Formats: sequence, structure tokens, C-alpha cells
Amino acid sequence: MSAIAVLSDVHGNRQALDAVLDDVAGHGITRWWCVGDIVGYGADPGYALDVCLSGAELCIAGNHDLVVAGHLPLEAFASWAQAAAAWTRIALGPDQCARLATLEPTGSADGVDVVHASVRDPVWEYVVGLEEAAPSLEAATADLTFIGHTHIPAAWHRFPDGAVEGVSTTTPVTLIPGRWLVNPGSVGQPRDRDPRAAWACFRPEHRTVEFVRTRYDVAGAQAAIRAAGLPGLLADRLSDGF
Repeated sequence: MSAIAVLSDVHGNRQALDAVLDDVAGHGITRWWCVGDIVGYGADPGYALDVCLSGAELCIAGNHDLVVAGHLPLEAFASWAQAAAAWTRIALGPDQCARLATLEPTGSADGVDVVHASVRDPVWEYVVGLEEAAPSLEAATADLTFIGHTHIPAAWHRFPDGAVEGVSTTTPVTLIPGRWLVNPGSVGQPRDRDPRAAWACFRPEHRTVEFVRTRYDVAGAQAAIRAAGLPGLLADRLSDGF
């Protein structure tokens, strides 16, 4: 079975998405999945939506996709995120919002589950440590589940005896027996103090996941956000990786 690139939280960042997909191709990978939040925050939601819907073998919705599509209220977000979501609805227009509305926050392929936030709560829960990872791993029905939402690369393993540990993402992870919860990090808005776009390479035949970082035109993405009139915070944080 061929390698699969796992992308999450693109957030309308055209420059980051293009750079990552170029890097994916450079790794000889032809298959990729999208773990939600295609739009929101960034200045090119229509482009990101077209690329993800046409190119990803598996594509699910995140909370920002759901609010832009009208499935969640704007009031569920902070003021600056509300402003970005309202702008994104207008930028996409009715037809593209309707396409976005067809996506669900969960999916599966090749025996792997994909949820945007957590197994317990696919839309909202942030899995940031063992306290959140353990119940999701207990509730999981697949040996491997990819998540997103936090914008931070991470991996947790549940041993057959029920013990749970966090696993370093600085080197490739071998998926030993048990259940796994893996977050590839964010393509379009990393929040781990590293501004490079984050994604993961899953090799089913080797049972490994490698966490990858890709440099992209951060200044170009920032300029596009500012030119669109979106909140300045959304541009500023890209160079900080937070």
C-alpha cells in the first residue's frame, strides 16, 4: 500500500498548501488526506476548497468549515474568528459554501479513522495531552485515528493493557500494537512556535508515521490576509508559529 500524506488545518492558506503539496510530490507521494478546517483565517478559501475537494482522497470538515457552511453559529467563535468566518462566507459565495456543507467532521479509509477534533467530540475537543487523549483512545474503534484542530503535531499510544503514553514527533513513529492517536499539525497556521507548515507521511506497509515541516512564503500569506481586510492578528501570528 502506497504512502499517504496527511494534512490538516489548511485554513485558506494558499501559499502553505501549495508548498506542502509540492513537498508531498517531492517525497514521491501521490495520495493525501485532509483532516478538516480547509477554510477560515486565511485569504484564499475558495482555492483551498477546490484543491482539497479535487485532490484529497479523503476530506472531512473542521469546526471552521462547519461554521462557514452554516452548520454552526458564528457566536460559537471568538470575535476575530467570527470576523474571518463571516468574510469567508462572502468570499466563497453560495455555491462553494454548499460544497463545503457536504463534508462531515469524521471519515475513514484503509482501516484508519479520521476525525477533526477528537474521537469523543469530533468538532470541538482539543486533544492537548494525556487527559484528553486517553478517553479518545479508549473510545476509538480503529487502531489508528488521525486528528487535527490543535495545530500542534502530536502522537499518543494506548498499549493493549490500557496504559497510555505520549510519543515524540521529532523522529518517525513506528505504530506498534495498540491504538494510536496522531495529529499531523497544521498546514496553514502552525501553533508550536515553528512557522513552517506541518504535515505527516503515513506509510501503511511499514506502519510508520513521519512528521514533516515545509517552508513556505509566509510573507506572501500575510500580505494576502492584510489585503483582504481580515484581522491583522491572523497575519501576524503566521511568522510566530502561534
